[in-house]
Amino acid sequence: MTVPLKTRILIADDHAIVRRGLRLILDAEPDLEVIAEAGDGAEAIRLAREIEPDLAILDVSMPLITGLQATTDITREAPGVRVLILSMHDNEQYFFEALRVGASGYVLKSAVHRDLVEGCRATMRGEPFFYAGAITALIRDHLDRVRQGEPLSDDPLTPRESQVVKLIAEGHTSRGIADLLVISERTVERHRENILQKLHMRDRVELTRYAIRRGLIEP
Repeated sequence: MTVPLKTRILIADDHAIVRRGLRLILDAEPDLEVIAEAGDGAEAIRLAREIEPDLAILDVSMPLITGLQATTDITREAPGVRVLILSMHDNEQYFFEALRVGASGYVLKSAVHRDLVEGCRATMRGEPFFYAGAITALIRDHLDRVRQGEPLSDDPLTPRESQVVKLIAEGHTSRGIADLLVISERTVERHRENILQKLHMRDRVELTRYAIRRGLIEP
């Protein structure tokens, strides 16, 4: 992929003040330009599909659809768009999940001023970009787990089921979830039953704990 003279960027974060700060940093560079902003994952997916930016910078924790869930949809529906994950989390769960869903890089919010611009440029060059201090700690933790024989389980849920879990944990009713996802209430209930069975759980409380552990919602 040829690097464009000016990289067209979509930024997605549910806090307007964060988006404003990111825009100021990026627009100050001659080869970077923010062309659109989104306040949640669903809007990010829609904009990525409609305007096809060169790069999407997605916050991990957003309403309705997380940055990781949005990455899955964007890389599938707009494969020409590269994704850089922006996160306040420096644990292996988020990092390796970002890799699994197709993100090209991972930048910590605490290191934005130092790493964001280079992260954008590296991603557009086709190179992975990860905050050096964080990746060292994450890989060390990952290797320690492997040496200790601890299983690193994959998420047994489908992307749609993870979406339903997130909305359940956020307190939405079955009717509300059906409206948001444009599916029937009966389909929502079927998803709920399948999720509980797969996870060997009984109720919303356990699902909420699961959603926090998987990074679907913030505690």
